[in-house]
Amino acid sequence: MRLIFLFLLLVSSLAAQVKFEDYFFDKTMRFDYYETVDSATSLFSYDEIKEEPYWAGSKTNLLDTLEFGYYFFRIFDLESGKEIYSRGFSTLAMEWQTTAEAKKFKKTFTGSVVFPYPKKKVRLEMFKRNRMVQFEKVYEYNINPESYFVKKKLEMPFDNFKVHYSGEPAIKLDIVLIPEGYSKEEVESFKEECKKFAEYLFKYEPYKSHKENINIWGVSAYSEESGVDIPGDTVWVNSILNSNFYTFDSERYLMVEDFQKVRDVAANAPYDQIYILANTEKYGGGAIYNFYSVTATRNRKTEKIFIHELGHGLGGLADEYYTSQVSYENYYPEGVEPWEPNITTMVNFESKWKNLLDEDTPVPTPDNELYDDVLGVFEGGGYVAEGVFRPTRNSVMKALESEGYNLPSIRALEHVIKFYSR
Repeated sequence: MRLIFLFLLLVSSLAAQVKFEDYFFDKTMRFDYYETVDSATSLFSYDEIKEEPYWAGSKTNLLDTLEFGYYFFRIFDLESGKEIYSRGFSTLAMEWQTTAEAKKFKKTFTGSVVFPYPKKKVRLEMFKRNRMVQFEKVYEYNINPESYFVKKKLEMPFDNFKVHYSGEPAIKLDIVLIPEGYSKEEVESFKEECKKFAEYLFKYEPYKSHKENINIWGVSAYSEESGVDIPGDTVWVNSILNSNFYTFDSERYLMVEDFQKVRDVAANAPYDQIYILANTEKYGGGAIYNFYSVTATRNRKTEKIFIHELGHGLGGLADEYYTSQVSYENYYPEGVEPWEPNITTMVNFESKWKNLLDEDTPVPTPDNELYDDVLGVFEGGGYVAEGVFRPTRNSVMKALESEGYNLPSIRALEHVIKFYSR
């Protein structure tokens, strides 16, 4: 009887899988949209659809099983109604909704999602988490891939180059490094920076153990001027992505508001993850899950900033600190378990790292030196001192002086790397 059950389970699993070649061409469709938000509402509107030359994503794991992110989109074959692709992500718009500004006025952000280029008509459905962290449908759009309104050109064509190459993009995690604030005369300098950042990456777990599952690409883009905008110092630079410090009036938060421009540059190479290297000495950076990551390249803490921000961008890891000033308000509501894998409110701790704890470890775990090297449940994280718990006293997601990620974070990142490299 057990063998019959296992056989039926296998057949059901195989039947549920989507065959890439049945539904997609080996290139990318990009759907650009606008999201207008305030603290309580979101309005989505269509912008345009583009065809891009590379598809770097998995051709096996087409349906997202991670369910990370504050947004989720699904692609359905219009004729059969079958779901054929899905991915989770987060955005700058969602973060801005948690700021005090969002209570005063509305703001419009550019958005974009990518998926393999469909052979037939499809329906895009967009979902967004409510305050109870449950996905609600917020938008849908029917797409005809043969429409002559689909743009078939690169907006910002540049050459790409290999920084670290392990093999075919479809079975690797592909990270593209794109330059911000490097002039045309500094392109070679950027290429050298890319090599340095690859060395940084493979010093840390789980990237070190999965080096052969990762490709790193660079794009030879350039800016009219060197550097980035620093509004607080009245520094304004003509850079390719128009990034700026003081995002949400947080001095160290270095981000790009026009995500579609980021996509335009990244489209020159195969990618699953976008990482922006910003040509500045000023301390700062930022990252959003399945959106993009940014780091300053010439700060003395650059290496750890790079690793910290990639934890956000690739693995959906939360910040484990709670003493630094941020612009967010009530980011993690009471009584709700966050989706991020490295923090918990104890509402559903079973879904996090509870199974990794030693049975003798007290919960919550005292935050003192006796538990320096212990996996536990330490109060304080996610920007607040109470009600949110982290796995260890310290990690690179809490303080840049730490040696690396803690075990739950490594497990989460490893899961993502494997998802993209099957």
